[in-house]
Amino acid sequence: MMSWNLYQKAKDRLARERGTIFKAFGGKLAFALVYPNTYYVGMSNLGLQKVYALLNREPAVLCERAFLPDPPDLAQHQQGRVPLFSLESQTPLSKFDVVAFSLSFEADYLHVLKILDLARIPLKAEERGDRHPLVVCGGVAPTFNPEPLSPFIDAFLIGEGEAILPGFLSAYRDSQGGGESREQLLRRLATYPGVYVPGAYRVSYHSDGRLKEIAPQTGFPATVRKGWLKNLSTSPTSSVILTPDTEFSDIYLIEVSRGCSRRCHFCVAGHSYQPLRFYRTETLRSQIAEGLALTRKIGLVGVALTDIPDILSLCQEIVSQGGQVCPASLRMEGISPPLMELLAAGGQRSVALAPEAGTERLRKMIRKAFSEEEIVEKISISLRGGIAHFKLYFLIGLPTEGPEDVEAIVELTKKIRHIARKTCQSNRLPWNIQLSINPFVPKPFTPFQWEPMEEVGSLNVKLRTIKNGLARVGQVRVFHDGPKWSFIQALLSRGDRRVGDLLYAAHLLGGDWQRAFREINLNPEF
Repeated sequence: MMSWNLYQKAKDRLARERGTIFKAFGGKLAFALVYPNTYYVGMSNLGLQKVYALLNREPAVLCERAFLPDPPDLAQHQQGRVPLFSLESQTPLSKFDVVAFSLSFEADYLHVLKILDLARIPLKAEERGDRHPLVVCGGVAPTFNPEPLSPFIDAFLIGEGEAILPGFLSAYRDSQGGGESREQLLRRLATYPGVYVPGAYRVSYHSDGRLKEIAPQTGFPATVRKGWLKNLSTSPTSSVILTPDTEFSDIYLIEVSRGCSRRCHFCVAGHSYQPLRFYRTETLRSQIAEGLALTRKIGLVGVALTDIPDILSLCQEIVSQGGQVCPASLRMEGISPPLMELLAAGGQRSVALAPEAGTERLRKMIRKAFSEEEIVEKISISLRGGIAHFKLYFLIGLPTEGPEDVEAIVELTKKIRHIARKTCQSNRLPWNIQLSINPFVPKPFTPFQWEPMEEVGSLNVKLRTIKNGLARVGQVRVFHDGPKWSFIQALLSRGDRRVGDLLYAAHLLGGDWQRAFREINLNPEF
């Protein structure tokens, strides 16, 4: 019997939501759409909301959400009393036709296994039969490398959901109508662009451990091409559900662009979601109107935000109607006095910027070619416009990085602090600076994909240099990821199917990665 407090928590969450879609199960193809992290994290993800809308738009399809339980709730699920269930109807995930993971980050790979375990669904695809849900996975992480999760997933959706889901649904309906087996269903699904069935491919290796071949079974494509949507405006993307229980509390999110023209050498977004595409201005205006009818906070999402046509007029439209523009982040070169004044006029007080490196030499090398003077000038423009809270993103461990590049992060931050303090003394604005320092992790299909990951000890030295250099500098705070986790992230982002054995071991060992490495005898340096 379902634990009453878990049931009540789900009901309370639903009561705080606006826009939730409820459908009856009767005869519908039932999807459990799973974000492999907590509700707080997952409901901040616009991709999850887009797939939720796309599936529920189909009359013959039902889609409900599920998430990794919050830490206090995990014990009740793990002790065997309560299988993991969906949010909308509290139905166990094992009762759905399809369990679909929306996966953005390597940090959540282990959560995929935990969720399958909590749902009483066999972890490995080869152990599932016709009575089990079909387990599929899509999102940016599996799009650039699905292999580490291949042992656990029946089918990956490679690319953009809008382009893949129609074919997937059509194939599933045809298979159901014909009474086909699970194997026959997967074979049918694989005929559609963007669907990768890993179990249908045999992987072989050279004697030295290098990958030799990924060979398809008869009838499966040798190459799986990602699905992508040519015209974004045919399928606008914005929030479906608003809730106060997320990082973006009651912010109506609107995707304004997809892809990126800059193609920075380290960045997946600039290489996996090509070509750069924009929504039509009239499409965005319509979404803005819908959002302002629900909340005053409008979040504009897109790597190329300041490149979109009519960005100033769109921001003006939001602010003139009493709204607040909440940009995910801004490009340094896109900062202008009119834009910053508009943001401040709507009540926005902070901005996220990404210098990425401390020296101009290193910025040029990674295709972030702006000078220190340009950075300081853009900060000054923001301050004069009324924006005085800054989150600055930097990478350490980039190729060719030396001690002087790391020390330059400290010096650049001090210069930014100086101009912020000086400006805010005169205009009486409260201000602060947050540094987010992340180790460089090489990603597939980027120019830096073959670069080595810097050793953990060396990265820790660089972190100490930055933290010690700014320890006594007021109004500046430093946040960073742990280098040990970044090392594992690099393995998950570039690894092949053998990394699946590591994931499986780490799951069985409660997330103890070091012990998992020893158990399976995997050399992470290979």
